[in-house]
Amino acid sequence: MIHHEHNHAPKTHNRAFLIGTGLNISFVLVEVWFGLLTNSLALLADAGHNLSDVLGLLLAWGASYLVQRPTNHKYTYGLRRSSILAALINAILLLLTMGGITWEAIRRLQEPTPIAGGTVILVAGIGVVINTVTALLFLSGRDEDMNIRGAFLHMAADALVSVGVVLAGIAILLTGWLWFDPVISLVIVTVIVVGTWQLFKDALQLILDGVPQQIELIAVRTFLHELQGVTQVHDLHIWAMSTTEIALTAHLVIPEGYTGDRFLTDTCEALHNNFGIDHSTLQIESGDADYPCHLESASNV
Repeated sequence: MIHHEHNHAPKTHNRAFLIGTGLNISFVLVEVWFGLLTNSLALLADAGHNLSDVLGLLLAWGASYLVQRPTNHKYTYGLRRSSILAALINAILLLLTMGGITWEAIRRLQEPTPIAGGTVILVAGIGVVINTVTALLFLSGRDEDMNIRGAFLHMAADALVSVGVVLAGIAILLTGWLWFDPVISLVIVTVIVVGTWQLFKDALQLILDGVPQQIELIAVRTFLHELQGVTQVHDLHIWAMSTTEIALTAHLVIPEGYTGDRFLTDTCEALHNNFGIDHSTLQIESGDADYPCHLESASNV
């Protein structure tokens, strides 16, 4: 059995996490200060919400550090899967937060509540700037790392919520329509939940060792089956080692027997280049009927 691994460490976003965390902690302190100064429960509540986002950032930051820890006798893959766990927790936290905003919006539709005027709008405007800047720090890495996508969605969601507060505040000051605040909040929640629900499903699939979304299992199996000398492929498994690394194991039946290291090296290189699979382990079998592979009958792929 031979394995081949491409040691492509995930890109670090330490600077983005440092700046984003610093900005958001500062904003929480500003909200608490103005909330106490103006006796605004809304600002204090939003400060609590933003504090949960700081915790989300710290969670994602911690996971990005843990995936780079070396392997050991207890964790032979290291702590790479912590990034998947962080993405799942962040998705759950964001969905719960949106549930809280929805509850509050419905309550305000039933009992319209005036917002705290210009001060709330000003502070929410600051929130738009800070959360947008923070989200942009994670913009480039959101497609290649689910953990970073979780951090990006948290900040983008906060920016949208702050935009909603500003728009609702302006509209209410101009028209007196108190229902505008909860309605626009519900619209924004719907937009955020759509993106977050996909993150939740993707993270849940990876934590359960599902095939990553970007991998077509049939295409990989066909590729392996069409390799020179291969007559059968069984016990094929593909899963995520982290939010940026994919692993594969498979049994290849080659009646002529082991054809040399070049076959394995070329095959693993092709799996990496064509499918983005970083860590491949291939077992070569000759198909001897006297010594059948006991995993063949249990394999469905």
